Amino acid sequence: VFGELALLYNCPRSATIKASTDCVLWSIDRETFNFLVKDAASRKRNLYEGFLQSVEIFGSLNTFEIGQVADALQAKNFQRGQKIIKQGDVGNEFYILEDGKASAVKNGKVVKAYGPRDYFGELALIREQPRQADVIVDSATAKVLCIDRKCFRRLLGPLDQLLETRAAQYTKG
Repeated sequence: VFGELALLYNCPRSATIKASTDCVLWSIDRETFNFLVKDAASRKRNLYEGFLQSVEIFGSLNTFEIGQVADALQAKNFQRGQKIIKQGDVGNEFYILEDGKASAVKNGKVVKAYGPRDYFGELALIREQPRQADVIVDSATAKVLCIDRKCFRRLLGPLDQLLETRAAQYTKG
């Protein structure tokens, strides 16, 4: 794939591509490309907005705020036994489990089980501390939605009090 940046940003192409052998080339015009990209982004946003509205922590956000969070989400896939979070690491992402099951394991002991719509990783971001536990995939596969530290602060700042309350529950448990 090449030429997409010129189409996305409406700028001249920055390189010339020459075929070194005979080939079949498919091309797409700017209008069709932009429609497809915007349509895919719109479908992703609608899907994630619906999912986020079912996640307890986002209940107090309005439609606009939910949309902003949906736009910031990045999906990551994991396999059974993989660590989503590693105890002691610097925390740079907040996670929402979209599909699958995982467990928080601290010093070899399971301290919390996670299922779809559960979230984790906020402690390290709120308190600027290393990760306090491993989070390990229990199901055959798991899909998480992530928000990086910068977006977390900007978009979820209004939820600080709720997140702190939940963080206090971790400490007690």
